[in-house]
Amino acid sequence: QVQLVESGGGLVQAGGSLRLSCTASTRTIRFFGRGWFRQAPGAEREFVAAISYNGGSTAYADSVKGRFTISRDNAKNTVYLQMNSLKPEDTAVYYCASSRSINYGGPLMEDYDYWGQGTQVTVSS
Repeated sequence: QVQLVESGGGLVQAGGSLRLSCTASTRTIRFFGRGWFRQAPGAEREFVAAISYNGGSTAYADSVKGRFTISRDNAKNTVYLQMNSLKPEDTAVYYCASSRSINYGGPLMEDYDYWGQGTQVTVSS
């Protein structure tokens, strides 16, 4: 079973930055699409960003476009989410996800097979 371990969450003031990391337990993950989702209290889980297997294609939710950047280092089995200009409405538990069959998952949760445990991001005003 593939395990995804996230790190990098925390408390930051509005306008600040955080970098999330998600490392997979297997190298086979490098062939498939990966993504980030988030879930705020009382809300449904929503798409944040996605990246293709080789990093050549990316997609972002409109709410984070221009502020967040997704990237990956396949040599380290790791995907990153650089978050700049954070806003209080970015407060949520952030989850990384990986597909086991699709090389670019995009915004649909059903395209992903493996999920991390989540990391809390809190942005104070």
